[in-house]
Amino acid sequence: MIRPLKEDLYRYEGLKCHCLLTQLRYILFVPGFQYIYFLRHAQEARNCISRFLWNVLLKLCSFKFGIQIPTGVRLGKGFRISHWGAIVMNPAVVLGNNCNIAQNVLIGNSLGHKKGVPKVGNNVCINANAVIVGGVYIVDNVLIAPGAFINFDVPPNSIVIGNPGKIIPREFSPTDKYIVYKVEDYQ
Repeated sequence: MIRPLKEDLYRYEGLKCHCLLTQLRYILFVPGFQYIYFLRHAQEARNCISRFLWNVLLKLCSFKFGIQIPTGVRLGKGFRISHWGAIVMNPAVVLGNNCNIAQNVLIGNSLGHKKGVPKVGNNVCINANAVIVGGVYIVDNVLIAPGAFINFDVPPNSIVIGNPGKIIPREFSPTDKYIVYKVEDYQ
């Protein structure tokens, strides 16, 4: 298994990620990790035949689970899909390390005031039904509540709630309890 995938699996299971049975269980039976598995391989493919094969498998997985994360997305280490279903991202999105994404999340571009696509920092937890649009930057250690709408920059150590989003600053990281098995601890 390629190293980025082991780091992604570490986010789910901790040090059990080295066990072959754990790897097979996640590849075969966990939809979010299965999608990540095909996505990472499609991104890492070296020749056109293997790239074609991995992209076909990725597209089939996309139809089956409703996840649309294109191969152009730059994923950091330790990416985790918490609950699968209807995740849509623009191909130019950049995600940092230790990002959690739940179901029904949209991360897309905007042509309005904040033209562009979002950049997401490290240790960010994006909960269900959140929408992030525009050329915004979500800095490290941010917790995005379910149903939040974000079209503005978010400072570090913050919680964003509501539609329209409202920032609640914190002195400490609000994501510590949500982001377990950080890749910095991976061996």
